Amino acid sequence: MSGLFTRNRLIGLGFAAFIAVIDQIVKWYVIGPLDLRLVRNIELLPFFDLTYTENRGISLGMFQATTMEMRWLLVLVTAAIALVVLVWMMREKLLSDILGLALILGGALGNIRDRWELGYVIDYADFHIGTFRPFLVFNIADAAITIGVFIILARSLFVREKDENTDAQSVQAENEHA
Repeated sequence: MSGLFTRNRLIGLGFAAFIAVIDQIVKWYVIGPLDLRLVRNIELLPFFDLTYTENRGISLGMFQATTMEMRWLLVLVTAAIALVVLVWMMREKLLSDILGLALILGGALGNIRDRWELGYVIDYADFHIGTFRPFLVFNIADAAITIGVFIILARSLFVREKDENTDAQSVQAENEHA
């Protein structure tokens, strides 16, 4: 398979779609059957609760969308970033790079859908040690974006030089399997 839709890129697109769908299914379960909007908090483990939160901002709650204009501006900005990530992903060849970008893309799509439909992003995952909370309340999409960014940064900082030597071999091997 050659051209734009190589095997690795199709895997990446599928993985991004999987992340977005899983994110939406869990959010549906949290506000549907669990009715977390009403209950607000369910303790699952001594260190993990489901806590319903509506995030009207972006990462870490920054830039709160207090008006309809701000809401749509955030939708447009995050959609533009997701488009850049998609283009970047479609230019990559190595599956490890593609999967890191797919995590970011899938997470972005899950959160964009919330903001588009609801005007806010549903967050629910609440890790804590007693009253200490090392993280803000988040969701699967947020976790996917964070993990994807860490993968891309780690590969850029520590692995890229080695991969440049094997890039031609990877492309050749992928073309042979087509």
